[in-house]
Amino acid sequence: MSSTASGRNGTWRNWGGNVAARPAREVTPASVEELADAVRKAAADGLKVKAVGTGHSFTSIAATDGVLIRPQLLTGIRDIDREAGTVTVEAGTPLKRLNIALAREGLSLTNMGDIMEQTVSGATSTGTHGTGRESGSIAAQIKGLELVTADGSVLSCSEKENPEVFAAARTGLGALGIVTAITFAVEPIFLLTAREEPMPFDRVLADFDELWAENEHFEFYWFPHTGSTNTKRNNRSAGPEKPVPQIQGWIEDEFLSNGVFQVAQWVGRAAPGTIPTIARISSKALSSRTYTDIPYKVFTSPRRVRFVEMEYAVPREAVAETLRELRTMVERSGLKVSFPVEVRTAPADDITLSTASGRDSAYIAVHMVKGTPYQAYFTAAERIFTAHEGRPHWGKVHTRDAEYFAGVYPRFGEFTALRDRLDPDRRFQNDYLRRVLGP
Repeated sequence: MSSTASGRNGTWRNWGGNVAARPAREVTPASVEELADAVRKAAADGLKVKAVGTGHSFTSIAATDGVLIRPQLLTGIRDIDREAGTVTVEAGTPLKRLNIALAREGLSLTNMGDIMEQTVSGATSTGTHGTGRESGSIAAQIKGLELVTADGSVLSCSEKENPEVFAAARTGLGALGIVTAITFAVEPIFLLTAREEPMPFDRVLADFDELWAENEHFEFYWFPHTGSTNTKRNNRSAGPEKPVPQIQGWIEDEFLSNGVFQVAQWVGRAAPGTIPTIARISSKALSSRTYTDIPYKVFTSPRRVRFVEMEYAVPREAVAETLRELRTMVERSGLKVSFPVEVRTAPADDITLSTASGRDSAYIAVHMVKGTPYQAYFTAAERIFTAHEGRPHWGKVHTRDAEYFAGVYPRFGEFTALRDRLDPDRRFQNDYLRRVLGP
């Protein structure tokens, strides 16, 4: 499943297919000691070091021509502390494995993103999130972290131990060290009822504050070239469990969401003029449905259509205005956009470079199917997002640099000062970090 399997000649490619790298060597450590040793050896050889998860970032955040660390042997649960309500897990564990293992133990994360292929360290280091009124990103649920720093030493941090590292390293961009274990807050497993229903675009924007306030987890997809959206509300439920029937689930999630959608993308690529018509048909194909299940079966769904994505966090109060500007831009530009725009929210958190750091946020994500030119659309969208002091997702396409980030993150200097302390020789540097954090 992971796209990080090396291609020919030792070339590494990401899931979206838009980033490639040729590391000098690859290391798959089986223990924290082996990982620390690999970092020390790289330093002795004058090589940079990067850890890579499943390659689900669309930026070159994990690319290196030095030593590529693959964490697939650093997986599994280290410890479950039911009294404290925590689970400690090895950094290379895929979210899917964590979710299934927790469910077996009668436990769950409070909130999660909409896919679960990523490793826990890759997802948290880039600020992966779902949608939530009170519950934040996956990184916001971290209670403790262990990382190997540039000199090969192992550093643990939490609110009490090395708190300044904890504030930054939960979304550390791979710049402060290589995460080896994460302690998450968990809770007894619960049921969520999902209510999915189409709703006119103008109505969603007019009622957005209400829809956000009345639901624990609200999100919607808008189909460009149409006035239609599909909304999803997830709320805790007393039960009973009422999953989507298997055959219906296959038709709706696999056939419609992945199969027909893939064909629509192929047609759209071959004949862009058909896209507005396809969008209108797609937006009407989705019907309302309600189902109740355990959290990961409600929050996440398979994504088989490969795409490239840009996502920005804007202040939550700016979401309707930003979306109206996006709609006007698409209408006037003559662009043909075949992928829905995804809108989610997160409460303010206290992580230095989290996209929701210090402000209640709304996320707006634009996508293009893999292999189609996305630059014109993304450039025009980015112009709108940055006018609202948007903060781009660290793992998704953007063109911002350190100067811009210093303006939209009040604690940016705090992060770079910590990096100077933990990695003075820039052992974990790459081109992407040089751009976003400065040299």
